[in-house]
Amino acid sequence: MYNIIKHTSYLRIYITTNFVFCQEVGAKKLQKVILHSDLNNFYASVECLNNPALRNKYVAVCGNEEERHGIVLAKNQLAKMKGVKTGDVIWEAKQKCPELVIVPPHYDEYMKYSKLTKEVYYNYTDLIEPFGMDECWLDVSGSQGLFGNGYEIASQIKEKVKHEVGLTVSIGVSFNKIFAKLGSDMKKPDAITCIKQETFKGQIWELPASDLLGVGRATTKKLESRCIRTIGDLAKCPPDYLKRMLGVNGVALWKYANGLDASPVQSFDYKAPIKSMGHGITCVSDLINSNEVWCVMLELTQDISHKLRVNNLLAGGVAISIKDDTLYTKVYQCQFDYATHNSMDIAKGAFSLFEHNFNWSRTVRAVCVRAINLVSDKIPQQISLFNDTAAIEKRDKVETAMESIRERYGKTSITYACLMGDLKMPKTKDVELIMPTGMVK
Repeated sequence: MYNIIKHTSYLRIYITTNFVFCQEVGAKKLQKVILHSDLNNFYASVECLNNPALRNKYVAVCGNEEERHGIVLAKNQLAKMKGVKTGDVIWEAKQKCPELVIVPPHYDEYMKYSKLTKEVYYNYTDLIEPFGMDECWLDVSGSQGLFGNGYEIASQIKEKVKHEVGLTVSIGVSFNKIFAKLGSDMKKPDAITCIKQETFKGQIWELPASDLLGVGRATTKKLESRCIRTIGDLAKCPPDYLKRMLGVNGVALWKYANGLDASPVQSFDYKAPIKSMGHGITCVSDLINSNEVWCVMLELTQDISHKLRVNNLLAGGVAISIKDDTLYTKVYQCQFDYATHNSMDIAKGAFSLFEHNFNWSRTVRAVCVRAINLVSDKIPQQISLFNDTAAIEKRDKVETAMESIRERYGKTSITYACLMGDLKMPKTKDVELIMPTGMVK
């Protein structure tokens, strides 16, 4: 459908079925024009597109109630107007909208439509950086000579996605990635919002600080406790003050609020290194003691260990996310003395975090374990005088042997004895692969 010839030192050549054009590289510095395209109500929109009977109904894509994943993953515009929100429990969503039609997710279909949409983007630029399945940044700075300014390109993309793919998008147009993302969120659905370098203060500084990418619920609470409520309040704070409050994330947010984000949009063939890898599950019934939590963590870390080995990676630390029966979630992390891909070592680190921080005032609903600070297993490691190197090597040999047996005879051919009982885990586990975005969260 298209071919893109990569650039030389001075000339970038693009060839498509419709046109051939050249862009000088380095001859003149172009003003950045960044788009952020967000497919509206993506999961629900795909379901309505594939099933015409759903198009005029209130629709929500939800997880499996039997495995206690019964929450709203996405909703169409009609359900949204009734107050249905992503993350609502199914019964809560049906209270808001009794006519709500519940459909299960079909991730293969979502991937298909995601790829179809990217093919539209490729007609305008090769600088396309995904941000999840339904969002992308596009750098169209070098395409303006052919297709018009940023707003005009966004308009063309919006109409092409609507007519060629059958979905609608909201697009933000700006001079950096952060404001382009903010623009796509400001007006939905099927809309274009421009945030210009000359006028951005008047456009966005009165918006809540929580609208800025990188400002989550915990950060919002910290900012509000110091009367920092808007993006303008954040921009006017001394960076050193924010650093003391939020660490390096504070300085990053100050730059974002002041329009100083300079992170580039990566090329479509760019392969970002994996920074963390994890597995998480919602238990079929609540975990009531530490032994049950340990067994779940050990089971999860076996999968993590396998993924690390396949990708030739070692974990420099571990992070856990614990959700109690009130759906309140806490996250903890720690560093290892040495990088490892051994499931037992990762599980012990995760369980130690849990025991030191969880007081059992509530039961445990969901557990997630992530291997963090990943490094290549080809990099030599400094041996510590305080670690039993011989014992570490022995554990690695045992686990390598177990991996060989599983590879030959199947995943369930060998496991730890404590995992043979009822683990209160669903038959299928949710897999979480966290890729870097260049943003601080």
